[in-house]
This record gives sequence, structure tokens and C-alpha cells, in this order.
Amino acid sequence: MTQTNQKPQTTQQKKEQEYQQHVEQVTPKYNLIWRMCKAFVTGGIICLFGQFILNYATNNMGLDKETAASWCSMLLVLTSVLLTGFNLYPKLVEWGGGGALVPITGFANSVASAAIEYQKEGQVFGIGCKIFTIAGPVILFGIVTSWGLGLLYWIGTLLGIA
Repeated sequence: MTQTNQKPQTTQQKKEQEYQQHVEQVTPKYNLIWRMCKAFVTGGIICLFGQFILNYATNNMGLDKETAASWCSMLLVLTSVLLTGFNLYPKLVEWGGGGALVPITGFANSVASAAIEYQKEGQVFGIGCKIFTIAGPVILFGIVTSWGLGLLYWIGTLLGIA
């Protein structure tokens, strides 16, 4: 009776060991330092492009800092959406990893790629419904968080803390 109880355990252990060996074989091996360097360079280039827009808008166009920052955000989003539309931004993400996904351009890419992916389903049920698949939770979290912080600030002003 004890042999029959041990046999399924050994078979299970053998299956788990084979599975672990399979996972090790098929899992790609990456050089973490090299990937971090590529992400740093990619994010740095995006930020450098944004800083160039800010400097150009404030120094050459005479815009104040807030207006220049708005133009910078809009141009970065536009550039990201255009690169996504021409299927270039996914290649940038593949090379640069988190360096291309973290800034505002990554957010614009996620919204545009969802719209492009579902456009074949039509304007309403495709683009209209699916465009906020990724952006919706982010926007909702931003609204709820800002409402909560605004409430705390209002209470703080009533109590004379803020």
C-alpha cells in the first residue's frame, strides 16, 4: 500500500523536474546590464527630445514655461502616435524596453496601438470601445487619486493645516 502511494509522488516529481528542465531550455537568457543600458539610452533620447522642444519653445518662440510644457507633451504624444501608426514604436520598445514604455510616449503608444488593433471591428465597437482598454484604468486611477487628494487638501484647509 505504501508503494502505490509513493509511485504517484515519484511520477509527479519526475513531471515537475521535466517541466523545470523544459522551462530552463525555452526561457530566453538576457544580459540584464545590457538591457538596462539600452533602456537608459532610449529613455534618455526621448527625454532629450522633450527638453529640446521645451528649450526651443521658450527661447525661440517666446512661450512661457507652462505653455511650452503643454506643447512638449502634445508633440511627444503626436510623435509616439505617428511612430506607432507606422509600426516603428514597437521596434523601439523591443530594443529599448522600459526606456520607451515609461514616458508619456509609452502611454500614447498603448492607446494608439489598441485603436489600430481594433479598427477592423468598426468605429464604435472597435476603436470606440477598445481604445481605453489600457488607458481607461490609468485615467480612472488618476481621477480617483486626484479627487481623494483634493478632498484631503480641502479638509486640511478647513482645519488650518494646509
